[in-house]
Amino acid sequence: MRVAIDTQPGGTSPNEDWVAGTPTLAVVLDGLSTAGLDTGCRHGVPWYVAHLGGHLVAALADPETPLAAGLASALERVAALHPECDLSNPGTPSATVAILRQRESFLDHLVLADSPIVLEEAGGFTVLTDLRVDEVVPELRAEVEQYETHTTEHQEALRRFVTAQRQTRNTPTGYWVAGSDAEAAAHALVGSTSAEGVRAAAVLSDGASRLVTEYGMATWSEVFATLRAGGPQELISSVRKVEATDPTGRRWPRYKSGDDAAVAFCQW
Repeated sequence: MRVAIDTQPGGTSPNEDWVAGTPTLAVVLDGLSTAGLDTGCRHGVPWYVAHLGGHLVAALADPETPLAAGLASALERVAALHPECDLSNPGTPSATVAILRQRESFLDHLVLADSPIVLEEAGGFTVLTDLRVDEVVPELRAEVEQYETHTTEHQEALRRFVTAQRQTRNTPTGYWVAGSDAEAAAHALVGSTSAEGVRAAAVLSDGASRLVTEYGMATWSEVFATLRAGGPQELISSVRKVEATDPTGRRWPRYKSGDDAAVAFCQW
């Protein structure tokens, strides 16, 4: 498996996405926005995704380790790195997770929250994702989307939305992300696909996939054509060009003008 990767911040703040690729593994993490709220942790989201990513790749070095078990191990190890922080805080640094692994003639996948894996197959495209987060406090999400980005009203609505999200995060009635509790790994969506017939795959944070899913400015076929022609960097550049036509979120309401983006493009 040949893996090309890139990640870029969506603005001037530090990048909260993380991506890695090996000959058998592609991993994308998308750190959750704090909206300026307290997290109980002095390290921050970029620190969290970097350490989680490193421990995750190490945990999955053994191809026989189940993806969920590897994620659970990585979560435990990262939590052990900062016991002085309040890891019970509902806003503790957290991330979505998307993993694709080649194991003999199969492709194993794990998705936790809304960073998708897209498989290009002979008959079309298969999107593997976890959209449980979309079912949480939709009325507050709609309130955020009423306002243009960078306005005070937008920022205040976003804080209310994130505060409400945190109350359902990693609970049976809410949605699950990688945080301080290894139990989240057991709630990831996992599966295997025969590698035969899979031409290529893209592992994406939603900052990259939104070109199709949110903006509707490309098809998956066009995304894969872009990846083949210019690689992950070119795909992220395409997202930025679209966002530049709507910097305040009037056409495409969103949480920020530009979201951090990460891409791992896998070919055989």
